[in-house]
Amino acid sequence: MRVGTALAWAVGSLILPACGSKPTGTLGTGGVPGTGGVINTGGSVGTGGVINTGGSGATGGVINTGGSVGTGGVISTGGNKGTGGATVATASCRRPFFAAAAPWNSRADAMPVDSQSATIIASLQAHGWGAGRMQIDSSIHVMCDAGGTAPKMAFTKTGDFYSPDCDTAPIPIPTGGHLEGETGYTCANDGDCHLIVVSPKESRIYEQWRANITGGTFQGGCLAVWDTSTVPPPSLRGDGCTSADAGGFPIAALLFDADEVAAGHIDHAIRFILPNDIITKNTFVHPATHATNSSGGANAVPYGARLRLRTDRLSAVLAALPNAAARVVAQAMHDYGMILSDGGNIALTSEDDENTTAKWSNVMGTGLAARDLQTILPSDFEMVEGGTRYDTSKLDCPHVPVTK
Repeated sequence: MRVGTALAWAVGSLILPACGSKPTGTLGTGGVPGTGGVINTGGSVGTGGVINTGGSGATGGVINTGGSVGTGGVISTGGNKGTGGATVATASCRRPFFAAAAPWNSRADAMPVDSQSATIIASLQAHGWGAGRMQIDSSIHVMCDAGGTAPKMAFTKTGDFYSPDCDTAPIPIPTGGHLEGETGYTCANDGDCHLIVVSPKESRIYEQWRANITGGTFQGGCLAVWDTSTVPPPSLRGDGCTSADAGGFPIAALLFDADEVAAGHIDHAIRFILPNDIITKNTFVHPATHATNSSGGANAVPYGARLRLRTDRLSAVLAALPNAAARVVAQAMHDYGMILSDGGNIALTSEDDENTTAKWSNVMGTGLAARDLQTILPSDFEMVEGGTRYDTSKLDCPHVPVTK
């Protein structure tokens, strides 16, 4: 068994697990998931919840298909070039990235309710969302290597790389692109620094946590190479395996973007995150494949939990929202749900709007701001059937790393 040391980052008074981190402590001697699973006990739900003031939608700078030059330095699909030289995502680089049968693309509105739903939701309601309210973070950047021409770079593993969970293949690096939270490929601000590249010609998504390219030297943490040509099995890359997200998911597939909202529907589950103290320790349910050594007790939310906006609360929730864009997101949380994927303070994550035609500042005429969903409470949700509870500390990741 592996004992990984999770890099932690602080947000106010909370210490949260970094993406893709492996659980710490002494691991069990098992290796085969039992039918019952093991849920760790003890640990009351914490009362934290530092308010994070970030998370507002990006303001854009992308050139639309009309071809006029914007300020973001992005080449439009019409072919005009801005100052940066990155490539706008084409239709082949937009969601859904996986087939309709992928777990996150399946509708949740008719799924049965989990037997533990009431206690888990009550525990979450007592704590509240991580920032004290439901809030949106629009900082994750997704790039597209539409033509398959971006040069690939090999990277040197850092302490944020885990074997055999993570892949070692060279990664396409689009010209003029950037990491999450950065203006270029240097991880200067010590954030998660996700590097995400969709490569439709390869039928792949490359997702790396804690990437850093400085002076021609590429160092990186856990890389997950996702094959979008196949339907992922319930165990994704293998039970016990992490990815660039702690729960073992493909990040890009669960983000929602401004073009989806502008179209009036989001046809997949949404990525959401919670603070460490309200995530069940070492426990996941499918479609997650991994959990961290978080501090939540048996009634906390397990990784992979799919929360669905309750049908009996839907009308009231929609009526309380300030605009049509917020209602589109809330409707998706009823139709497809949201899946616990990582640890952090801002509940929902969307893609930034650099590579979308619609912009967060004016989508559907009113825009979608970071706090437009703040009236939605944990008690408005229920957990759909999660099935077996798996204990990460008793599992060895069976993944065979992708090397090229």
